[in-house]
Amino acid sequence: RSSYSCCYFVLPCCFFDFHGKYSRRQSKKTQYREYLDFVAQIGFVCGFRVEEDCLRIPSTKRVSFIGKSRTYPAAEHALVDKQITQFINSRQTCAVAMWDRRVGFNHEDDCGGLCKEAGSEPHEDETETAGTIWMPGFQPREKVEQVRNCASLPRDFVDEVVLNVANLLLNAAPQKSCSDKQGGNMSTWNQGESLSLREVAEHLDKEILKKLKSEYGGLQTLLKNNHQVFEVLNGRVHIRDWRKEKPPSKTKPEVKRRLSAEAFKTRLCWFFIHHPDGCSLPSEACPYAHGTEELR
Repeated sequence: RSSYSCCYFVLPCCFFDFHGKYSRRQSKKTQYREYLDFVAQIGFVCGFRVEEDCLRIPSTKRVSFIGKSRTYPAAEHALVDKQITQFINSRQTCAVAMWDRRVGFNHEDDCGGLCKEAGSEPHEDETETAGTIWMPGFQPREKVEQVRNCASLPRDFVDEVVLNVANLLLNAAPQKSCSDKQGGNMSTWNQGESLSLREVAEHLDKEILKKLKSEYGGLQTLLKNNHQVFEVLNGRVHIRDWRKEKPPSKTKPEVKRRLSAEAFKTRLCWFFIHHPDGCSLPSEACPYAHGTEELR
């Protein structure tokens, strides 16, 4: 709609309409194919000769549409623009039948006249702003999206929450220890207790919870982000025991196994620093550094 001479390329992905999620109308087609037909229909309504192509990209959604030429002369651009406005409005006011790509799209026939009735006499503000505001009420997303997955929280704040939750689990019950019998070593390592997310939240400071509520997933997301320390299963929080982690698959190619074994340690081991019993693994078996001298 920006100009008669404009062309377009679109690679449909997520199933969205003009005002929200796309609602399926034909069960005989796959959801992807039905949505592709809908996107092609939009190009046709906008007066383009729509071409379909398949990109050579590693994706399951690689069908694209190209509009390089119009189906009407430039003199009719204003008239077609009004038809586009009616079509957009009709997506809210009536159930538009899917366009049969072999026959084309007849707006009046598919809508049973309802769309024409709803859009033939646009409001004054729509007529006046047809060239500037194409869809009144549309709210685009911000140019800079706010990251709210706990990843942007201050490091000191995250470290404080992790330490508080870990101490809570370690002190929740008398020494719930696990014996390491490998090589005849009978030393114990405190695994602590498991608590529900609600129980953990009840023991945290109100200011901490208030800050976490502004993040998607809140406390659970923060704990899952700290995979080294915690394991969250079925709504319960556990301290992770790295001795129970599955060893690398023996089916991996030799080169990959060698690279994983020689991986550089770029982070300090939380257990080596904070756990009262230290790390449950020896330094050579732990994926994290036991001291700054092991950092690479």
